[in-house]
Formats: sequence, C-alpha cells, structure tokens
Amino acid sequence: CECRRIVRGQTAGSQQTNKPHQCADRFEDWGKNESDCAVPEFAGNPPGTWKWVLGPMILYVCERLVRIYRSHQKVVITKVVMHPSKTLELQMRKKGFHMEVGQYVFIQCPSVSRHEWHPFTLTSAPEEDYFSAHIRIVGDWTQALYEACGGDKTETQEAWKLPKVAIDGPFGTASEDVFRYEVVMLVGAGIGVTPFASILKSVWYKRIQNNQEVFTKKIYFYWLCPETEAFEWFADLLQSLERQMAEKDVADFLSYNIYLTRWKETEAAHFRVHHEAENDPITGLKQKTLYGKPNWDNEFTNIASKHPGTKVGVFLCGPPQLGKSLEKQCLSHTEGDVKFIFNKENF
Repeated sequence: CECRRIVRGQTAGSQQTNKPHQCADRFEDWGKNESDCAVPEFAGNPPGTWKWVLGPMILYVCERLVRIYRSHQKVVITKVVMHPSKTLELQMRKKGFHMEVGQYVFIQCPSVSRHEWHPFTLTSAPEEDYFSAHIRIVGDWTQALYEACGGDKTETQEAWKLPKVAIDGPFGTASEDVFRYEVVMLVGAGIGVTPFASILKSVWYKRIQNNQEVFTKKIYFYWLCPETEAFEWFADLLQSLERQMAEKDVADFLSYNIYLTRWKETEAAHFRVHHEAENDPITGLKQKTLYGKPNWDNEFTNIASKHPGTKVGVFLCGPPQLGKSLEKQCLSHTEGDVKFIFNKENF
C-alpha cells in the first residue's frame, strides 16, 4: 500500500500543468477541459524520522549490550558487614575492576530482581584490594537484598549461600578532582557523606605511603545529619582514621565537624548527661558532635585566614539549597590571593 505522507508542497511535475502564479486565483477552473490549470498534486518529503531515531537507538542498544556483558562477569562477595541501623556493607571483587574516589556503580541481584539495577556510591579506596558499597535498607529491593545476605538471621551466613550480584560501572563524579587542591573542604549532608568515605580513605593511604603525587595537605570535613542513626557506620571509619592519625602523629591533617541538625528531647537529655565524657556520646569520637547548622561565613573566614595564597577546593554532596549557599560563600570569600573553587554533586 502507498504510505500517506504529511503534505509539504506541490510536486515538480504538477507545477508544469498548474503554475501557482497563474492558477492560484482560478481554483474554480482547475481540472476543466478548456482550462490550462490541471488539478494540482501535492506530496510530502520521504519519511526521515528514522534518521533521528536510529543514532540514539544504536547507542542505547550498545549500552544495553555492554551492561549484559558486564552482568555476566563474575563478582565475588568477599565479606558482608551488618552495620547498625540496618546498613549493609558489601565488600566485593571483580576481575579487571578499577575505580577512583567518589565513583558509583549499578548493582543488580538476580535472586531479588532480574531487571532492577540500583546505583550505589563506592565507599572503598582505590588502594584497597576490594571495592565496597554501603546500602541503607529503606525500600523493598534493599530489604530483599538485606535478607538474601542473611541480615535477618542471627547466625553467620556461609559464603556459598550469599546471593550472586552483577556490577555495572564504575562511573565518575566531580569528587575525583579532590587531589588537585592543597586545601580541601568536604561537605556532606545526610546520605551525601558516602562519596567522602572513599576520598578520606584514599587520601590517608596516599599520605602514609608518602605518595609524592598527593597535593592535598589539609582536609576540612563537615557532615550535616538530621538523625543520630546515620552516624553509626561512618563513625567507625572516622574512629579508625582518628586512631591512625594519632599513631602517625599527623592529627592535624584532618579537621572534622559533625553537626546534628535535628534531635529529640530524650536524646538532648542524654547528650547533656554525657557531655563531659572524653568521647562523644553519639559517634564515640574525641571530636564532639555540634548541634544545629554551621555558620558558613565564619568557617570560610577562618579557613581563608589560615591558608593565604591557596586555592581551596570546596566539594559538596547534598541538596541544591545548600549548594547555592556554599557557592555564594565561595564567591564572597574569594579575594586577594585566596580562591575557593566550588564543586557539587546534588541528590
């Protein structure tokens, strides 16, 4: 059958028997025997939509094929750690897998769902012999993965009983630029702290290995969190760094400030009772948890005064509203020989 086309214009052949400049106003004579104006014929251009669809479709199919190929590459779960507040840590190995700090992967678990891929930030460092992701149990898929890994059981899960997983990635983010700056401000809000786990580990490994390529000399870390439960798994990492820095006598390398932005009355009473304790009652760190939100103007002013003639990299993983506030602070405090360079990863 003949495909109907969208009318575009009069055909070239029809213009010879029905000249538009002569016959346009004589439409009542079109097609009459004594008339020199035949009935005009119109036709559209050949179909061309496929030209615009074909390219993206080829790219999409290629991406699907790459993901299918990667999904069949063997991934070994070497360790499963059940952190407090139902946070699951998967430590994995995969042949040929290479990562950088702050990157993320897509994870699929066929025993949970054969068609669902979920993104998770890598929390391990490139220097470690495995890669890991911390997964907060907040939905049906993560709950099913938690149970498949034995999170709901009291006994230790044997390795051969652990579910198979497929990994796609890693994929990069702006956090990879952190090593370009001598002084770095890391700001994480809520779950936005996860990329910085990898960064803090990697910087520390490079520091103790005396890596000459590491330009970073000082890190200021800020974590804003609305609930105490979210502190628990990340506090383990900070405690480890705190202990190792004390052993290496470089405790001033990392300055960290943890802010609890919301709390209950019962929690407030507990904090008051244990405020004089040597370690913080929430995190167990020597650095005490602060309550409320940072005074960013004061923080930027203090850092600028301590590091004259320096480019300071400001890295945020948090909501857009916080990003706008920090970007304004970077602009207003960039003066003279001190420059604040803003990088963000919204969620």
